[in-house]
Amino acid sequence: MGAAAADPALAALQAQVRDAAAEGRPLRIRGGGSKDFYGGPLTGEWLDTTALAGISSYEPSELVVTARAGTPLAELEEALAERGQCLPFEPPRFGEGGTVGGMVAAGLAGPARAAAGGVRDHVLGATLLNGRAELLSFGGQVMKNVAGYDVSRVLAGSMGILGLVCEVSLKVLPLPAATLTLRLEADQASAIRRLNDWGGQPLPLNASAWWDGTLVLRLAGAAAAVQSAAAKIGGEAVDAALAAGFWDGLRDHRDEFFTGAARAVHQGAALWRLSVPATAPPLALSGEQLIEWGGAQRWLCTAAPAAMLREAARAVGGHAVLFRGGDKAAGVFAPLPPALERIHRGIKQAFDPAGIFNPGRLVPGL
Repeated sequence: MGAAAADPALAALQAQVRDAAAEGRPLRIRGGGSKDFYGGPLTGEWLDTTALAGISSYEPSELVVTARAGTPLAELEEALAERGQCLPFEPPRFGEGGTVGGMVAAGLAGPARAAAGGVRDHVLGATLLNGRAELLSFGGQVMKNVAGYDVSRVLAGSMGILGLVCEVSLKVLPLPAATLTLRLEADQASAIRRLNDWGGQPLPLNASAWWDGTLVLRLAGAAAAVQSAAAKIGGEAVDAALAAGFWDGLRDHRDEFFTGAARAVHQGAALWRLSVPATAPPLALSGEQLIEWGGAQRWLCTAAPAAMLREAARAVGGHAVLFRGGDKAAGVFAPLPPALERIHRGIKQAFDPAGIFNPGRLVPGL
């Protein structure tokens, strides 16, 4: 993986971890701080990853890139774009400060998630600085390299509670040959039904979003396939520049729905992310809703009680996450079943026995 113990930046981080473990001092892992709002309370001494930066290796012909934790996400995406490639899961950037390590730790994906997979689906390998200040390597730089536990992918979405992701190898993909965005009018129930119908057909449907009576679709792939799908689906084609701005705004939460939600959060509401089966019917909940991922991700801006939202999501086979605002005291993520929580605690104990990394960020008391 290339992260050498002799590296001064890495050596300094190891020393900080070693001292914190010996003294039982909590550490708050932080790169650009773009996701400080996400997850449980932020506590502890900063463990700054920004000095641990740079693209370690990039093999465009092999569709693999390896980058260190503090590498700005914008820098990585620029390097990939120069070779006509991308991170297909479209990680949200939430500003200019986001880093590769934060991308993996948060495990968030953008509009193309339903078609391209999530962060963990593209993690090939990683190096981790654990709670004993040991540098551990998992996985590698090819897809079929896993023997035993696939720890590198467990790190995706772990919110840094297992340790500091020092370096990560990612599978990348070529940019699509053609893209086209379509806009259609539909109520929520009709939009969900049509998305599921299209999802069962061989259509190059790359992303979708429904809000306030409008369904927007992005087709991506071979030009002939895109044009054929557009003719079958119908709707109004959106100007390419306008479409790119819309999808970027949706990815980074800068579009109209999310800016409105941000204002509502300042006035006491909360923004929730509900993960449900794509076939789940419309949820009868108060507040503004935006639907992505073919119906599987439903954003809700509301002042409704957390218990009501969690029960509504659970009733259709999903779960609810408090994304912005609201009262984090009751937990940000859905409560875990006892058996699953025991597994979480066991993994945490194995990697961070002193409990110093990001305490409470993922699970209260962990």
